[in-house]
Amino acid sequence: MKLHLIFIGNKFFYNTSLQDYIIRKVRQKCDFIDSITYFKESDNSLFLYLEEEINTNNKLLIITTKQNFSTIGKLICTVTSDNQILKDNMLIPSNSSAYEDNSYLLEYKDAMINVLHIDEMQKMPEVLLAAQENSAVVHIFEKTGDEASRILNPIAQTFDVNIDVITLIDGWLRVDIVSKKFGEMSNFIRSAKQLLPQNLIAASNMTHYIIETLSRAQKRVTFAESCTGGLLSYYFTRENGASKILDGALITYSNSIKENWLAVDANILEKNGAVSAKVVKEMCEGALNVSSADYALAVSGIAGDTGGTEYKPVGTVYVGVSSKTHHAHMHLRLDGDRNYVQRQSVLFAIKMLILIDKEIFF
Repeated sequence: MKLHLIFIGNKFFYNTSLQDYIIRKVRQKCDFIDSITYFKESDNSLFLYLEEEINTNNKLLIITTKQNFSTIGKLICTVTSDNQILKDNMLIPSNSSAYEDNSYLLEYKDAMINVLHIDEMQKMPEVLLAAQENSAVVHIFEKTGDEASRILNPIAQTFDVNIDVITLIDGWLRVDIVSKKFGEMSNFIRSAKQLLPQNLIAASNMTHYIIETLSRAQKRVTFAESCTGGLLSYYFTRENGASKILDGALITYSNSIKENWLAVDANILEKNGAVSAKVVKEMCEGALNVSSADYALAVSGIAGDTGGTEYKPVGTVYVGVSSKTHHAHMHLRLDGDRNYVQRQSVLFAIKMLILIDKEIFF
């Protein structure tokens, strides 16, 4: 069954923090959202849309405001020939199969409808739609999509699963696995790991996986960021448990701060420029020196939309990673707008952290 997420209310479109929070919580419970649709409260096409959707075999998750919660219930009752009743101070359709505070679940024909209401600065009510139990995610590094497909497709057929290989960045693939009726997902993942022992990680959330892996190994990491402006740090601190492995981070945007906080050599900055392999190496070394971390990541680049030159155009980024014994860097030429360049840079940095110590991460 496909999951359709429907927002009803202007605030869900314009209040992006609230919208992101809701989508994040839904994905934690249901993983994959097939489509997202937005409606204003006054949209006259809402009733016909709901009528059509309710008469499908899809899962519908309808998010509305407290003010419109009862009105949406009336529309659903009109479509399903039902009436609303009072349950724990909520008006909900009488045929609801389950309900929690501010949320109810209704099964109608082959559809499942979960309606909940939330407003600003409120905790997300319980999502009552069941998660898909026959799906999993693995991540593959240092392989192309074609290479991964050639390796995985034969065993996917053997163990009766479907796979979808998605490229996140060069050298980092996400593989979504869905088991068929008689599929053997665990055997598929086990066999895939045997074929790709130094490339495959069975985890849906890579940042959380890194946190747990480094925590078990009693290792810590630190960051020195320029063009990403703290985004790399955010990717980790948004996860529970980040304090177990993150020593701290420095946003060293200007050259003077790179010199004063990270002890980057002024002559190297002048000769090579801030966006260079030698500078990210010194940024890594400086970050390790001012912390008790075991690994350091550094990013310096030209995210755009201006600031590029003939020799270093917009999208030029250097990413460095250092451990106590090794250092590696990568010169990237990225396309996209400012935010996309920053996000790609962060993913490359995370990939480099994983690859600098395969013994721990794989």
